[in-house]
Amino acid sequence: MRKKVDERIRTLVENGVKTRHRSMFVIIGDKSRDQIVNLHYMLSKAQIKSRPTVLWCYKDKLELSSHKKKRAKQIKKLMQRGLLDPEKVDPFSLFVESGGLTYCLYKDSERILGNTFGMCILQDFEALTPNLLARTIETVEGGGLIVLLLRSLSSLTSLYTMVMDVHDRFRTESHSEAAGRFNERFLLSLASCKACVVMDDELNILPISSHMKSITPVPSKEDSEGLSESEQDLKNLKEQLNEDFPVGPLIRKCCTLDQGKAVITFLDAILDKTLRSTVALLAARGRGKSAALGLAIAGAIAVGYSNIFVTAPSPENLKTLFEFVCKGFQALEYKEHLDYDVVKSTNPEFKKATVRINIYKQHRQTIQYILPHEHAKLSQVELLVVDEAAAIPLPVVKSLLGPYLVFLSSTVNGYEGTGRSLSLKLVQQLEEQSHALSKNAEGPASGRLLKKIELSESIRYGSGDQIESWLNALLCLDVANSIPNLSRLPPPSECDLYYVNRDTLFSYHRDSELFLQRMMALYVASHYKNSPNDLQLMADAPAHHLFVLLGPVDEARNQLPDILCVIQVCLEGQISRQSAIRSLSDGHQPFGDQIPWKFCEQFRDTVFPSLSGVRIVRIATHPSAMRLGYGSQAVELLIRYYEGQLTPISEMDVEDAVEAPRVRVTEAAEKVSLLEENIRPRTDLPHLLVHLRERRPEKLHYIGVSFGLTLDLFRFWRKHKFAPFYIGQIPNTVTGEHTCMILKPLNNDEIDADGSDQWGFFGPFYQDFRQRFARLLASTFREMEYKLAMSVLDPKINFMELETAKNSGKSLGPVREYLSPHDMKRLEAYVDNLADFHLILDFVPILAHLYFQEKLPVTLSYVQASVLLCIGLQNQNISYIEAQTKLERQQILSLFIKVMKKLYKYLHGLESKEVESTLPRLKEIVMEPHSVSVDEDLNNAAKQVEDDMKSKSEAIFTPELLQRYAIADEEADLENALQNNDGKLPTGGLISVKSSRSDIKPEKEKGSHKSDKRRSKDRHDKSSKRKRT
Repeated sequence: MRKKVDERIRTLVENGVKTRHRSMFVIIGDKSRDQIVNLHYMLSKAQIKSRPTVLWCYKDKLELSSHKKKRAKQIKKLMQRGLLDPEKVDPFSLFVESGGLTYCLYKDSERILGNTFGMCILQDFEALTPNLLARTIETVEGGGLIVLLLRSLSSLTSLYTMVMDVHDRFRTESHSEAAGRFNERFLLSLASCKACVVMDDELNILPISSHMKSITPVPSKEDSEGLSESEQDLKNLKEQLNEDFPVGPLIRKCCTLDQGKAVITFLDAILDKTLRSTVALLAARGRGKSAALGLAIAGAIAVGYSNIFVTAPSPENLKTLFEFVCKGFQALEYKEHLDYDVVKSTNPEFKKATVRINIYKQHRQTIQYILPHEHAKLSQVELLVVDEAAAIPLPVVKSLLGPYLVFLSSTVNGYEGTGRSLSLKLVQQLEEQSHALSKNAEGPASGRLLKKIELSESIRYGSGDQIESWLNALLCLDVANSIPNLSRLPPPSECDLYYVNRDTLFSYHRDSELFLQRMMALYVASHYKNSPNDLQLMADAPAHHLFVLLGPVDEARNQLPDILCVIQVCLEGQISRQSAIRSLSDGHQPFGDQIPWKFCEQFRDTVFPSLSGVRIVRIATHPSAMRLGYGSQAVELLIRYYEGQLTPISEMDVEDAVEAPRVRVTEAAEKVSLLEENIRPRTDLPHLLVHLRERRPEKLHYIGVSFGLTLDLFRFWRKHKFAPFYIGQIPNTVTGEHTCMILKPLNNDEIDADGSDQWGFFGPFYQDFRQRFARLLASTFREMEYKLAMSVLDPKINFMELETAKNSGKSLGPVREYLSPHDMKRLEAYVDNLADFHLILDFVPILAHLYFQEKLPVTLSYVQASVLLCIGLQNQNISYIEAQTKLERQQILSLFIKVMKKLYKYLHGLESKEVESTLPRLKEIVMEPHSVSVDEDLNNAAKQVEDDMKSKSEAIFTPELLQRYAIADEEADLENALQNNDGKLPTGGLISVKSSRSDIKPEKEKGSHKSDKRRSKDRHDKSSKRKRT
C-alpha cells in the first residue's frame, strides 16, 4: 500500500541541503531497511549534483552481501524459497545494484577517515561505541543524511537496558552488572537535537521528536551571488592576491577564509626563511589542515626550497596532503612527468601511499616522507612538515625540531581524542621561548619563534551545523574550549572530597549536564589522550566510581560549586584462586583488574588477585589550580576514606544494607504504544554529590595506580607512600613513556604481615622488584634519566646510624666471592691515584649492585650515588653523565674516586678481618669455676691434717708398740740404770735400759713398712685428684 511521506521529513532533508547542514534519522522497526531507499531518493531530488554516495557500516553480517556475485546467489536462493517475487522488483535490491555504496565493518572504520559521503547508514546499534559514532558521522558532508537503524522495540526505554557489545569489556569476575546510563543519555539527547528525527519503519514521527511540529522550509538566499559574509571575504582575498606569485594561484584552491589565511601565514614564513621558526596549525576535524599544508609545500617548491621532509605516524595519513601538493603544482602550472614525478611506496603495509615527489623544473628538489623516529636523517632539511603531530610521541616531536623551518599540524577536540598533549605541552613551551625571544632581541640561540594558527570554519559542512553541536555536547568533544574559571582558590585543607552519583550525572538534567561537561573539561585539559569511549566507560562500567574535590560549599548561593580535582577509581581484585591459576597456565589476562593480573603475572603469585583493591584510573586537577596541593589533598582524603577514617564507626559496623534496585523508566512501556510514548529525564533521582562521611567505603587491602612514568608524577605518588612493583619495558607508542604500576597497602586486619616493615605484605615483592629493576638498568632502562632511576630504586645512602639488627641479614660474605685479590690490588692502585679509572670499570657494576642492595653500608651523597648508578648500573660513559648532571668531567671523576675510596676502605677492612681469621692461634685454656669453694677446700684440708696428727699421736701409746720396750728382768736393769745416775732421775725424766729381747718379728716390720707405703700412695692419689678437679 502506497502512503504519503510526512512533509516534515522532506522539509528537513531540503533544509539541510540548502544550508549545507546534516540531518539524522533514527528508524525503529524490522523493516527500517526499506525506508533507506525513500530517504536516499529524497536527498537525490533535493541536491542538484550527482547521486549521493552511501557509506553502510555494520558489525559482522549484512542481509545482502556486499559482493556482487554472492549477492546474485542470495537473490536466487530467495526466489527459490518464494521470498522474492521476480515480477515485483524490490526497490532495495535496485538501490543496492545501482552502485555508489561503500560497505565498512565497524572494526575497519579507521580506513574511512578522510573520506566524504552523502549518506551514512549505521546498523547493529548494540555494536556502536562513542568513537564509532563520531568517526562515521564526521564523514558525512553538508546536506547529507545519517540513518541509524534499530530493530523493533516495544518501548524506547528498552534501550536503557540493552546489552551493548562493549559491556563485555567492562565486566570483571567480581563486578558483572553493567548499567546502560550512556544509552539513556543518548536517547534523551536525541530529543534536544533539532536536526534529528526518531520514527518507526513506516516513517511515522515519534513523540520524542516533538520539535518537528514547528519545522518550516528555509528560504533560499536572496542576494544575487548567494554568498555568505565569510564567503564574500574569501572571494575578496582571492581577488586581492590574484597577481601575487606564488600566493595568488594557491589561494584560489582554498575553500574557507580560515584556510586562506592559514596558507598566507605559511607562505609568509617560507618567504621569510628564518631559521628556528615554527608555525603550528591547530584545528578540529574537517577544517582543511592537511590541504593547507599541501598548498604551502607547493609554494615552498615554487620559491626554491630544495629539501622538504614530511612526517606523520603513517604515509597513509598524508593522502590528502600529497593530493593538495599536486593540486598546488597544477595551479602553479607544473606538469606531471615533465616537471615532477610522484613515487609510491613499495611497502605492502603502506598500501601504495605516496612517499616522495621529485621536482626538476628549476633545479633538483624533493619532498620526502620519513618515519617520525628517523630524525637523524634531517641533516640537510630546509623545511620539515609534521602532520598529525599529536599522534606522534611528544619526545619524538621535540627531537624533530632543529635549525630549520618547521610546520606543525594537529587535531584538537577531535573524536580521535588526540591533540591536547601537543597543544598543552609543546606549543606552550614554544610560546614561552617565543615570548622570551621577543623580549630579549639577543635571546638564546636555542629559542624558537612561534606562529600559531587555528581553523574554526568547517569545510565539509556549513557553520552552525546542528549535528556537530549535538555530537560535541553528547560526547563532550569541545569542552576544552570552555574550561570554567575558578571564583576562588580555597586552602587545600578546607576542601572536601565528594562521591558523584553516576545515575544522576548521566540523567541529562540541565545541572547534571553542566557538571559533566566541567568534569570532562578537566580530563581533557589534564591528560595527553582522551577518547569519547572514556565517557561510556565512566557511565556504564560497574566497578568504576567518581569523586570530586570541592571547596567549601555555600548552599545559600544555589549554584554548582567549582570543581578543583576529579578522581576516577576502579574497584579490582576478589578473583578466585582457580581463575588466577588458569590465567597463569594459559598465559592470558582477562579484561579489567589490571593491577591484580599484572601482579599475578610478574610474581607468579596466585594469592594477591583474591585481595580487594582500588586503582586510581585518573586524577585531573583544574589547570588554574595546578601544583597548589589540591591533587595531594584529594589523594590523602581518598586513602583515609578507604581506610575507614572518615566514616563514623557506627556506620562501619552496620551490615551491608540491601541496595534498592536502580529505578528505570519502563512503566510507560507497559501501557503506552511507541507512537504515544513520551521520553523525559527522570525526576526520582538521588543527590548528585554525596559527602564521604555519608557513604560506607568498600573493604580494601590496597590502593594502586597505573600511569606513564615521568619524574614529576612518580615523585607525586612516592610522596604519598606508594611503591612500584612493575615498569613496562616497552614504551607507550603515543607518549614514549613506560607504563608504571604502584601500590600502597592499606591498614587492614585481615592480612598477617611483619609490623616492622612499612610496606606490610607488599615488602618482599617490592624488594624483588628493586633487584630486577637494578639489573635492567644496564639494558632496557639504560637511557632513563638518572634522577628517575634513583627515585625508582630509592636506595639507602645514609648509613651513619647503622642498624645492626636490620643489616645482619644483608651481610656481604667473603670479599673473594665478588672480587679477586688482583681486583683489590687494581682498586687500591686507582684509589692511590696510580691508575686510570678505566682499569677498574670491569668490576664497578659488581660494586654498584652490592651497594644498591645495601650490602656495602657506606654513606654517600646523592650526587655520588648518582654517579655510581650511571657508571655501575647503566654502563654510561663520562660524556653522558656530563650532559645529564650538567657537571664538568673533572668533577664527575672526582666524585667517582671519592666513592671508590669509601668502598675500598670498607672492603679492605672486611678483607683484613678475613685474613686475621685464617692465622694460627694458641689453644685457648678455658678457665671454669670449681665446684668447691676455696674456704671449703681449706677447711677440709685442715680437718684432714688434724685427723692425721691425732691418729699419729695416739698410735705412739698403743700397748702393742710399748710392749717392745718392756723391761724383761723386772727391776734389776732399772736399778742398775738408776745407780749409774747416782740414784736420781735425769732432768728429762727418761733413762735408757738395754733390752735383751729378741722376739721382734721381721715380717711385722715389713708389713708395717708396706702399710706406710700404701698410705703414702693413697695420699698422693688424693692430692693428684684434687689438682685435676
